[in-house]
Amino acid sequence: MTTKEMTMKLQGVLPALVTPFDAKGSIDFAAFGRHLTALRAAGVAGWVPCGSSGEYNFLTDAERDQVLRFVQDFARPGEVLIAGTNAPSTAGVIENTLKAKALGYDAVLLAVPFYTKPTQAEIVRHFQAVIQATDMNIVLYSYPGKDGVEIGYEALDALADEPRIIGIKESSGVLQRAIGIATRYAGRIQLVSGSDDIAWDFMHWGADSWICGPANCMAKPVCEMDAAFRQGDHARAKQIMTAIWPAMNVLESGKFVQKLKFGCELQGNPVGECRMPLGPLTAEEKAEFAQAMQVVVDWK
Repeated sequence: MTTKEMTMKLQGVLPALVTPFDAKGSIDFAAFGRHLTALRAAGVAGWVPCGSSGEYNFLTDAERDQVLRFVQDFARPGEVLIAGTNAPSTAGVIENTLKAKALGYDAVLLAVPFYTKPTQAEIVRHFQAVIQATDMNIVLYSYPGKDGVEIGYEALDALADEPRIIGIKESSGVLQRAIGIATRYAGRIQLVSGSDDIAWDFMHWGADSWICGPANCMAKPVCEMDAAFRQGDHARAKQIMTAIWPAMNVLESGKFVQKLKFGCELQGNPVGECRMPLGPLTAEEKAEFAQAMQVVVDWK
């Protein structure tokens, strides 16, 4: 068995957690605890705090540390802990990653440093520097729609045999890209579903894990879908995907995090509003998402 084959295996639904805020805009840890409890009851496999769904770029360093510590304290043995530790600079990513490692996180989720649009060579240099300084497991996060640049094959080719590069959350929304990763890096980089409205397709191409923003507000069907596929009942998994796809589609149409939080409210677990500059949903946007979410709210 090679070193690469011995790296940790990612499986199941891993919610990309929202960060609850109270009416004054402070982190609402009481609501956070209720939210995590509900997700655990639905069957999630672990936790991913301080990703883009968690509004990490709107948190202070102290707040991010508090969130990571709170989730780590809540987690039980066997629940995977993956921390979002992104920052605008490589030095900042290293500092955040070392903090997550000290808290006992299993891995970190890292997009390219934001506001930089690095070249592929710069992407490789950045991740190699983080690995060298931290010796931490890394799940890459390719989200060109938000970051303005893709972690392309040139970078992935250079990083694929790094033992600490364990997977890639692919959020381009392009199925051909997921297929390319699954086939080109089989046994080297795990494909992680990050394009929620085509997650069923990702599963067919070998994605055994799903870092899932929608799990915040539709954890029961999402976890049931994952379990059905894992048990070989692909028809049932497709049936569930068909039922929740309209809500997924509305989520992907814009104001993603605001809709995640409104979805939590629809489920009876309010987690507050988003921080500025993210604005509130309009009455029309709420009505559209509430209608699409009804099947999820009624899920048994």
